[in-house]
Amino acid sequence: MYAIIATGGKQYKVAEGDIIRVEKLGGVEAGETYTFDQVLAVNNDKMVVGNPTVEGATVTASVIGDGKAKKVIVYKYKRKSGYHKKNGHRQQYTEVKIEKINA
Repeated sequence: MYAIIATGGKQYKVAEGDIIRVEKLGGVEAGETYTFDQVLAVNNDKMVVGNPTVEGATVTASVIGDGKAKKVIVYKYKRKSGYHKKNGHRQQYTEVKIEKINA
């Protein structure tokens, strides 16, 4: 059994027991449970696709912790003018473990 959820502007295919990194969830501490209610599709021997979401379906996950991804270098450069600018960015994420798919 697996489900497709939407969070943080992205879509994730999840199954029970999976550990995934999603965009940072505000106000959630490690050890708490979080419920994803935007379930786009559920496959339990039969595929159920929502329009846009599956009615009454949720995915329950426990929060493992927060972190930052690897640094991405952003380098801006314009030739002949002597302009260059180097900048870095580390995206924040929340790591969650999928506990139960309720469909």
